[in-house]
Amino acid sequence: AGGKYIAPGFIDIHIHGAFGFDAMDEDINALKEISMRLLENGVTAFLPTTITMSKERIWKALYNVRANMAEPNMGACILGAHLEGPFISPKRKGAHLEGEIVKPDSSIIKDYLDIIKIITIAPEIQGGLDFIKEIKKQEKTVLSIGHSNATYEEAIKAIDEGVASATHVFNAMTGLHHRDPGIVGAILTTDIFCELIPDLIHVHPAVFRILLKTKGTDRIILITDSIRAASMGDGIYDLGGQSVEISCGCAKLKDGTLAGSVVKLNEAVRNFMRSTDCGLCNAVKMASLNPAMLLRIDKERGSLEKGKYADIVIFDEDINISSTIVQGRRKAERNHE
Repeated sequence: AGGKYIAPGFIDIHIHGAFGFDAMDEDINALKEISMRLLENGVTAFLPTTITMSKERIWKALYNVRANMAEPNMGACILGAHLEGPFISPKRKGAHLEGEIVKPDSSIIKDYLDIIKIITIAPEIQGGLDFIKEIKKQEKTVLSIGHSNATYEEAIKAIDEGVASATHVFNAMTGLHHRDPGIVGAILTTDIFCELIPDLIHVHPAVFRILLKTKGTDRIILITDSIRAASMGDGIYDLGGQSVEISCGCAKLKDGTLAGSVVKLNEAVRNFMRSTDCGLCNAVKMASLNPAMLLRIDKERGSLEKGKYADIVIFDEDINISSTIVQGRRKAERNHE
């Protein structure tokens, strides 16, 4: 490795797109392009993430995920899909289209539950808890609270019923107040996992340290929440049918609402490591073993152990990627094939 660090490959469980492509693109080849280019960022596996659009567009996106999973993949492995929307709260919609938000209904996604690995849900909306109870029976599907206006009590109830994670903690959810703990209070006082976008825009670095002190190194999962504009530079881009402006690395709708990020996962690991005292090993774990634990694939991925897939990333002290190996094959070898 030429004196560089060797680590388990990164797993991004929340990524809408990058390199000019998006998981909601109707072109089935969009995911192939994302998959190949993610190797540049040390990502060896990921969950293409949907956004709230029409049911037909969501079905098409899920169909494309399944079709890509069924074919030999030369890039980062597609592990399934993260369904973010349409079962969210209009009050915390963020960059999602309010007109396409619907009440939780398992019949909408029943044909794709085999490949949906995470569902973001606002448990306080009508039918939310019943939906959680029903999906909880699907052992391979994780329920994540997010884009929610739930109270602390409603969030705790949802966690008791089966919610195991929180979607981009602090963002698009009720915050912490000393007389009204909100969803953040429920996250900090339970052992559920929580996604964090460490792009230094969505969450202040000081809050990284607060989160680390309360959740520890085993329950934080670093994500990108990146959109098609990632690695593309400033300009105007599309996200879920809405126009997004990228300026100085910040993605916003016309009304100023944050609309995903353009951070790379290796940059996210570096940002968290430099902003806290967690150290390199723990920062890497938050982007490798922790997401594997949440998805219950830690016996196959997430760490460098005998018997697991040889998903390996090699980088320097600044986590600049020099080589990515997926299931034992180097990036260059995979491209050559």
